[in-house]
Amino acid sequence: MWVWLIVAVVIAGLLISAGVMYRLVEVRRAGTPVLLRSLPAEADHGWRHGSVHYGEEALAYYRLSSLRPGPTVSMSRRRIEIVGRRSPVGTELEIMDPRDSIVELAIGRTDKAARYELGMSPEVHTAFLSWIESRQPRRARRRPAA
Repeated sequence: MWVWLIVAVVIAGLLISAGVMYRLVEVRRAGTPVLLRSLPAEADHGWRHGSVHYGEEALAYYRLSSLRPGPTVSMSRRRIEIVGRRSPVGTELEIMDPRDSIVELAIGRTDKAARYELGMSPEVHTAFLSWIESRQPRRARRRPAA
């Protein structure tokens, strides 16, 4: 009886480890590395390592240390508004390069917007801005036929 329980626990541990390794490999291979934190946050707390995947309609953020099968945060491309930009300060410099940018985002309506900060290298910042600026204007969308 105890032998089967130990075998089951070992197999479960191996499956969980394999899932974590698969996620780490896939997230790193297919995405762009960034740091993300939800606002409001204390001075330099709440940063999480992960990667973003640019889609046609949304930006998907995958937290590196999560077991969730899908994205941790998904941001609609049409609803992302860049609120501000700054350089890392204080202890943020322990996890970011001084050349990195921190971009503050608001997602959704201004009165109920979710707010985030993305920490990224200059190259990733350029790619992010290009992706945002290349979205179609709201007026350019086709309207469904009546």
